[in-house]
Amino acid sequence: MGWLARLMSIPGLVRGLDEQDLDPDPVRQFGSWYRFARRARIYWPNSAALATASAEGRPSVRMILLKRHGPDGFDFYTNYESRKGRELDANPFAEMVIYWNDLLRQVRIRGPVERLSREDSAAYFHSRPRGSQIGAWVSRQDTPVENRAALMSAYDAYEKEFKGREVPLPAYWGGYRIRPEALEFWQGRTYRLHDRFLYTKSGDGGWNLERLSP
Repeated sequence: MGWLARLMSIPGLVRGLDEQDLDPDPVRQFGSWYRFARRARIYWPNSAALATASAEGRPSVRMILLKRHGPDGFDFYTNYESRKGRELDANPFAEMVIYWNDLLRQVRIRGPVERLSREDSAAYFHSRPRGSQIGAWVSRQDTPVENRAALMSAYDAYEKEFKGREVPLPAYWGGYRIRPEALEFWQGRTYRLHDRFLYTKSGDGGWNLERLSP
């Protein structure tokens, strides 16, 4: 299916996105949109912008990969000693934005963040390619490095150190989970009169849904 045909087949793009189109559970709704993005062969449909802030409220944002989502939250992995790791230690809240340009769709997810267990982090770590596992030992994320040669020299050293055995999980590397308090679904429309719907957590554990002005 071509790009234009895919666009014209998107539920909501032509006639708009209404409340009746949305699942009462925003995590299930996200799953529906995510599966559609994968079927549409969006390149890296799990790429997301993650925003964190320091204890003083100074924000920073970077691209990450969403590795899992479900009723309990949205998971990603990183170096705990990176800037985002330090900021999440000081201010354990974040917002994630996933934008599928070809589908004119965006989802924003925000809430408190917690570390995943070492068992969960190890399970994911050992599912990665071996080179990426070694790379986690090499990279002291966000710290200065002299040059590319120094980086690759460190890689070679760790490759020799771990030769013939399992690469251990670094103590400074693991997963985080955003436990969503709010999710916003955005559907692009003509004249910039986009459809936006915001789910917010209610006191009884359910979700409230409201349309926002574009």
